[in-house]
Amino acid sequence: MTDANRKETILVVDDVANTTEVLQRNLTAKGYEVFTAPGVAEALIVIQTTPIDLVITDLKMPKVNGLDLVRHVRDNFKDTEVIMITGYPSIEGAVEAIKIGAQEYLPKPFTDEELFSAVRRALERLHARRAGQASISPPSRALHGLIGESKPMQEVFKAISKAASASATVLISGESGTGKELVARAIHYNSPRASAAFVPVNCGGIPEGLLESELFGYVKGAFTGADESRAGFFQTADGGTIFLDEISETTLNMQVKLLRVLQDREVCMVGANRGRQMDVRVLASTNKSLPDLVAKGLFREDLFFRLNILTIELPTLRQRGDDILLLIHHFAAKYAKESGRPPLRFSDEALGVLKTGYRWPGNVRELENVIHRLVVMTESDYIEVPDLPVPFRFSAVGGTDLTRSLAEAEAEYIRGVLASVGGNKTQAAKVLQIDRKTLREKLAKAENQSNP
Repeated sequence: MTDANRKETILVVDDVANTTEVLQRNLTAKGYEVFTAPGVAEALIVIQTTPIDLVITDLKMPKVNGLDLVRHVRDNFKDTEVIMITGYPSIEGAVEAIKIGAQEYLPKPFTDEELFSAVRRALERLHARRAGQASISPPSRALHGLIGESKPMQEVFKAISKAASASATVLISGESGTGKELVARAIHYNSPRASAAFVPVNCGGIPEGLLESELFGYVKGAFTGADESRAGFFQTADGGTIFLDEISETTLNMQVKLLRVLQDREVCMVGANRGRQMDVRVLASTNKSLPDLVAKGLFREDLFFRLNILTIELPTLRQRGDDILLLIHHFAAKYAKESGRPPLRFSDEALGVLKTGYRWPGNVRELENVIHRLVVMTESDYIEVPDLPVPFRFSAVGGTDLTRSLAEAEAEYIRGVLASVGGNKTQAAKVLQIDRKTLREKLAKAENQSNP
């Protein structure tokens, strides 16, 4: 991978001096480092002695033409992109240029914006390819399953390091599927408590009537069916860490009891007369805004303040840039190994759709599910846009239609999420952060709109 601190380099090859001067001036103004050459022979000297990210070459030049240069770059410099420009555009020339590896073809005259757009597309393909190659050895970018090189994830890694060395309560927030439990595990296993238990508890997955006894345990005879005493999650985590996942799903009554544990570091089993001191570090997560819930009277303000000592906000997948590409190749290699097949390879167009053509409402969890499905269901090892699930294929050509009503846009979005999870309404409702009843109502409304 290239040094992230150096400028991206472009070589402009054209026998017309005015053309090379204009392109050099305009591209330099955009922050690129630009080299020029009046012909193929001079270009070869530059590209063999200087790392070049992108070659922009004219088609027709004296002695050796641009097609020969494109062919040479493709055969010998796999880490370089090519754009072909020409003042004599023809379908045959475009087809030949693209066939041998020039994925951008610009007929003269072209506007500055057309040039800049082509350069951006070419360099994005280069970044995607490099990210895929780099993902073969991810340890320097991975922390207990968290993978990322983007600035937002580097901030998360720094926060994990600071939280691991402290003993205070940590509140981890972020959308569903962003990796909150992975962050909690990373904090625990990099802390002095790493040799003790890490106990994750899904607060939203345990019925309200059972949550207290599951968390704090119960003594024999505490209620019907309590034939013996049983320790709870807090007792299991003694000396280690308990992770209260989706703590926003707890009732106000349970929040009072959790507040008492955080204040007194004492756990009282259901049916017991007195509590017992516990040495447990508490980590909690939420995919909702706790301040908003506090304002609505749905979450205790004093518990929020107790939890909100150290905070880690996880970025959404759509905020993480090229991390999407790292994750794609990581999951493709992981599930290919499990399935005993070669790792999938992705076309530049498919990677572009996965990176920028979809909003990933389910974040990293949804991305992992999509890649797993591709590994299992596709016969070819080379993934192109038609191989992607339906919502992604639509994203490749759909764009944003600003003439639609809000109801139409919502209906299309819901259908897309439903398709991305294979029609599983429970999973779709979780991604959309609504309940199944609301999802059914919205689907019925969308059906009525499409069939008046």
